[in-house]
Amino acid sequence: MILWELFSGFFIANILGYGGGPASIPLMQQQVVDHYGWMTNPQFVDMLAVANALPGPIATKIAAFTGYQQAGWLGLLVATIATIAPSAIAIIILLKVLNHFKQSDIVKGMTLLVQPVIAVMMIELTWDFSFVSFDSIGYWQSGLIALFALLAIVKWKVHPAIVIVLAFIYGGVVIPHLA
Repeated sequence: MILWELFSGFFIANILGYGGGPASIPLMQQQVVDHYGWMTNPQFVDMLAVANALPGPIATKIAAFTGYQQAGWLGLLVATIATIAPSAIAIIILLKVLNHFKQSDIVKGMTLLVQPVIAVMMIELTWDFSFVSFDSIGYWQSGLIALFALLAIVKWKVHPAIVIVLAFIYGGVVIPHLA
């Protein structure tokens, strides 16, 4: 019974959570806290804080933790599948439809013209993040780190994951001593 509740609770939250993980968090909170009572609201907030600190999609981390807490490894698997299934099913159907009509001028136009929109969204996200960085570590530190990252990735062909790890190390070792 608990496995079915885990599946239905997370599937419903994620099928209705249009917009990805952040949009489904309130729906997950309603299922986890209000509907099934698997945890209290303060426990959910604590779990959300830890999940936000870890890499990866927030919704799957919430599902995995709750599933494991309620039914062990099998619960983790069921809740995670229920979280991933709505997006996976939608993308498979959408890609099948687009692939079927790939020779259509309309589909070609749609896929080509969405690329600049995505680029603008990424630029806007970068712009917003830069102000957070400026506020927290200053213009010079942010600029130097950004310049290093750009050179490392573009010119020296360092894998982005290594650049991220180096930034973590720099932030943990150097930045605290500058304050």
